[in-house]
Amino acid sequence: MSTLAIPKNVAMMSDDMEVTATVCMDARPCRKFAGKRVHFIGIGGCGMCGLARMLINDGAIVTGSELRPNAQTFELIKRGAKISREQLGQLLTSDTDLVVRTAAVPDNNPELSAARALGLRHIKYAELLGMLMAERHGIAVAGTHGKSTTTAMIGYALLECGADPSVVVGGTVPQLGGGSRSGASDLFVAEACEFDRSFHNLHPRTALITNIEEDHLDCYKNLDEIIVSFRKFAQLVPHDGLILAGGKDRSVIAALAGVTAPIEFVALDEGFSWSTKIIGIENGCYRGEVLYKGKYVGTLAPIVAGKHNLQNATMALAACVACGMVPAKAIAALDRFEGVDRRMSVVGMYNGATVVDDYGHHPTEIRTTLKALREHYSPRRLICVFQPHQHSRTRFLLEDFASSFELADETIVPDIYFVRDSESERQQVCAGDLVGRIIAKGQSAIYLPDFADIARHIRQTAGSGDLIVTMGAGNVWEIGRDLIGEKKS
Repeated sequence: MSTLAIPKNVAMMSDDMEVTATVCMDARPCRKFAGKRVHFIGIGGCGMCGLARMLINDGAIVTGSELRPNAQTFELIKRGAKISREQLGQLLTSDTDLVVRTAAVPDNNPELSAARALGLRHIKYAELLGMLMAERHGIAVAGTHGKSTTTAMIGYALLECGADPSVVVGGTVPQLGGGSRSGASDLFVAEACEFDRSFHNLHPRTALITNIEEDHLDCYKNLDEIIVSFRKFAQLVPHDGLILAGGKDRSVIAALAGVTAPIEFVALDEGFSWSTKIIGIENGCYRGEVLYKGKYVGTLAPIVAGKHNLQNATMALAACVACGMVPAKAIAALDRFEGVDRRMSVVGMYNGATVVDDYGHHPTEIRTTLKALREHYSPRRLICVFQPHQHSRTRFLLEDFASSFELADETIVPDIYFVRDSESERQQVCAGDLVGRIIAKGQSAIYLPDFADIARHIRQTAGSGDLIVTMGAGNVWEIGRDLIGEKKS
């Protein structure tokens, strides 16, 4: 493994790991945003509020707007940020140094228009993420699947090992106090998204690529173009950095062709730099013995279900070791990791049935999650309520989606969650098309457009021992809350 610069307040790894590291004597260099005025349009999102918190800690003067205030925005206000509930530019002034917007903010947003009228510099979230990472020891987690969980695992393990990292995750992590945190060390762990090629803005010293599949085909032509994009991301890692990559994924291997930074492959198999051998499974949770270059490191026993989470934990362990953590301490922390919200999260019970919610919105994620749920719960029946996310994704991957519900006893599909797509795209596919394909493959499926109809159907059919999972990247989680009697938040 390569030599890495480690902040002086981070514990070094044990000598028997045969990994060298040097200590950075200047763990907190002067930050470029100290004293600067930065305004966030849509400051309440997981990533945006995390960067806002980091800037406040760096001495910046932070303002923002959020149409739907939440716990994160209230916490930022306590830290000194001024936040408006309208996006009309009330808090913008001619001396605002930078305006940051989320990818969800359209070009015709009134506040963005106000910023342009004032001649203010404005950038997207990913660009600011890259700026902050350039000042720190960045650990960027990329891949089609597993980004949020692996990022959260690394952040939590580093925190438990005493490293005090900054973390930005694309989801809520209860053990981190939310979707982000601002730490005192130079370690910065962040999810690196390939959508709109936003991860090309980053400056990682350690990069993880979990896997690569076809997705976001509204901005990529095909898998080959996605592979090229991941290659460009990998090429951002310096010669004295490190790339940790899924060793059994052919597309990942193809993406790393010609990349000059050191690479270590990770897999649930033998013969890789980081190899984990499965030695048991209990209630769907896998245990495995971890080897680094053939030498025993320890035994991972995650309490989050699914073989994929043992792989995620192995990659997280490798990242922690690369950052100077003692392997045994990192393993102990990873074994205590409880997961990210909306990743097989228990919502409650209804009429003796367990209600679970999950963010899965890609065919591979659906298959993997359904398998893990069956192994963990052994349900009498598994009822999956799947809300397709985007018409373009549904159309491009229609046949793959149709084949992904084999482990569900019944699949219920509402209307497609409409986001980003054009109206013409919206006219080319509907939820009924997916249901028809599922039925054609011999599976039970039903199209119910409205959430109220779905909840009514489940109340009439679900019983003791059943497992109900709401799945998708949209607002399908509302159905589960409705079933157990919670109000929407």
